Amino acid sequence: MAENSLLEKVMDLKDKYEELQRQLSDPEVISDMKKYVQLNKEYKELDPIIRTGMEYSKMLEEYESAKAILAEEKDEELRDMAKEEVADIEQRIPDMEEKIKLLLIPADPQDSKNAILEIRGGTGGDEAAIFAGDLFRMYSKYVEKKGWKLEVTNQSEGAAGGFKEIVCKISGDHVYGTLKYESGVHRVQRVPQTETQGRVHTSAASVAVLPEADEFDIELNMNDIRKDTFCSSGPGGQSVNTTYSAIRLTHIPSGIVVQCQDEKSQLKNFDKALAELRTRLYNMEYEKYLNEISAKRKTMVSTGDRSAKIRTYNYPQSRVTDHRINYTMYNLPVFMDGEIQEVIDQLQIAENAERLKAAE
Repeated sequence: MAENSLLEKVMDLKDKYEELQRQLSDPEVISDMKKYVQLNKEYKELDPIIRTGMEYSKMLEEYESAKAILAEEKDEELRDMAKEEVADIEQRIPDMEEKIKLLLIPADPQDSKNAILEIRGGTGGDEAAIFAGDLFRMYSKYVEKKGWKLEVTNQSEGAAGGFKEIVCKISGDHVYGTLKYESGVHRVQRVPQTETQGRVHTSAASVAVLPEADEFDIELNMNDIRKDTFCSSGPGGQSVNTTYSAIRLTHIPSGIVVQCQDEKSQLKNFDKALAELRTRLYNMEYEKYLNEISAKRKTMVSTGDRSAKIRTYNYPQSRVTDHRINYTMYNLPVFMDGEIQEVIDQLQIAENAERLKAAE
């Protein structure tokens, strides 16, 4: 039954929510972009909690009102209507309370960010590169269905097709919070195009999903960065191999190297490479946070362990199995066509259950 302590917790946050509303309309705050971005982020995080809390409060008022009618009203028709309302609300209250409990647990602050998606062919040679290409197509289709935007920043094609490595930025609503579950080793079992005997081989590709660092998340000292230019390779028309438009940035203190050759403009490649470098430096710290979480939880739903085998794609059986939640579906062609929302939903449910358990 209804927990008024939940309502109290929401009301405690309402004052902060209204104060943030006031600050966001203050010209002094608006002129300080860094402060405005931070406050706006806090406001957006509180918004669903306050809205759900108000809905819950209204539901409780309606419940008490219907109970009062049952206790005082003599008219049978009105009593029947009140009985129905009480039964309906009693059914809805537990779900609403679970929703509020989950919203009150601090979410991963990175969830709302855009993401850098990196796919690398692993063990299996040419077949691993082909599989990396299949995964990239799968994510591209999914991004398209979600109405997000995908920009490739760097790619190295495999000799027999696919990619040895491909890196791209995905922009949209809640991208990292949705795709973070895809980080890990993806394993494929099928007869490779290169196999003449018809034997099933096992190959792998690794996927890394990183929250994109905002400009305000990390300050880069340009004196710590070495910039090299080189000729682009791959698709791109006449300018390929003729102009030094590709950019390689080396962060000297950490040794991190990023490169971008997707654009014909050196300036655009530099901006993309700088954004990726910022993200990779930011993620060095973020890894520590993920490892703390994984130490407290039993499953690997959302951890920093990118060497963990998370999913198997078995072509002969048309089977996809996610090993973290023992989830299997038998519709591989549809899954590879970007229909991956169902497994992401199941992973989110599993993680939410863990978060609620940890908070109790």
